[in-house]
Amino acid sequence: MEPLTKRYFEDVEIGDLSKSAGRTITEADIVNFAGLSGDYNLIHTDAEYARGSIAGQRIAHGLLVKSVASGLFTRTAYNQSLSETLTALAEIRSWKFKKAVLIGDTIHVEAEVVEKSDSRPESDSARVVMRRTVLNQRDEVVQSGEYVLLVKKRPRA
Repeated sequence: MEPLTKRYFEDVEIGDLSKSAGRTITEADIVNFAGLSGDYNLIHTDAEYARGSIAGQRIAHGLLVKSVASGLFTRTAYNQSLSETLTALAEIRSWKFKKAVLIGDTIHVEAEVVEKSDSRPESDSARVVMRRTVLNQRDEVVQSGEYVLLVKKRPRA
């Protein structure tokens, strides 16, 4: 099956799956995110302090991992097929931080369409819900939740 180059709401199917490439989280990522966000929590920035933590070392900010995961998903063929029809990110729901991500961990994203609805037939867009799961190199779930997107419908004749 040829990938769609432009996917409208009508083309989205419950059960559609997508998997991103991987990306390794580095010390530079953590330092840069701390500077950007202003979050200098010791668990992220102080190696001596973090040695005494449950992880035994510094961990990546949860929102850093979520941000990187979002970027990884935008590079998937599935997301590229929505690039011209995606109207908005309407909601992020039930996001869970399940496992710490350490310096050197490689994450990737798996996404599945779990719901779609057109509650406003007069509108040009409708809702698509994608469950996104962020996994590390051992395929352990580190974060997960749902993104509610507004996707354009096919133009009316």
